Amino acid sequence: MTREIADEMRERLATLAPTRLEVIDESHQHHGHAGWREGGQTHWRIRMSAPALAGLSRVEQHRLVNRTLGDIVPRIHALALELSAD
Repeated sequence: MTREIADEMRERLATLAPTRLEVIDESHQHHGHAGWREGGQTHWRIRMSAPALAGLSRVEQHRLVNRTLGDIVPRIHALALELSAD
């Protein structure tokens, strides 16, 4: 059995000490669209608040999250980020 991408995301993002973290698989909303595949885990939304994001521009926040997720990002099709600092 393969490990769930959501679990991997939560584990890696925990290193940023979020005060709020939602990892949402929205793949079912994209059935039949580009990048969709049977079994889901292709389209994701992350809602996160973390002090580690304070003082960073929106672009810098997104880069930090993408670096933190590392090799997960190339394995998925789409990632929407809703980020804020505490």
